[in-house]
Amino acid sequence: MTRRNNLLLVDGDFRRRAAISHCLSGSGLHVEPFEDTSELFSRWPRDGLLLVHDNGTAIADLLQHMGQTGDWLPIIAFADEPSPRRIVEAVLHGAVDYMVWPFDERQLTDSMDLAEERARSVAGAKLREAVARSRVERLTKREREVLAGVAGGLSNRLIGEKLNISPRTVEIHRANMLNKMGATHTSEAIRIAIEASLVG
Repeated sequence: MTRRNNLLLVDGDFRRRAAISHCLSGSGLHVEPFEDTSELFSRWPRDGLLLVHDNGTAIADLLQHMGQTGDWLPIIAFADEPSPRRIVEAVLHGAVDYMVWPFDERQLTDSMDLAEERARSVAGAKLREAVARSRVERLTKREREVLAGVAGGLSNRLIGEKLNISPRTVEIHRANMLNKMGATHTSEAIRIAIEASLVG
């Protein structure tokens, strides 16, 4: 199995970035350090593996960016003494692995191998979900309600009755919804809603 040799390290702590870079200095990996996600976004790489300090917002920011751009890179999250809940949340949101700092070169390269394996199986699905979520987030609350009604197989009249608005207003919201989602027809909007986990 070939592993990416470009490790993109996102961590606001200068000392920890330096320690991780030093730990990997003889590994043959190219470590590119970034202070935060906005610095990474301004120089988004073509390839690599993200090693991200889980500061509470970085993973969500990265997934939102990848959903909007369609450029997916696997994420390994890490933190000092993370709670089990925090680890589970990071993985559910899209991290392919989670490490506890401090770690050594062997632990990291093992995690990178695991991340590559998982990335192949989940990257496509995670990327589709992230792209779909970013499209659904463009909608107003009312447009999301109309989308949920459409996905539930309701007619404009029934959606209107449920939301206490006229069928004509539903039609307007429906047209706006399709336009904002970049969908050419209703079935495409429903597929996007399913990929975004808005409907089951």
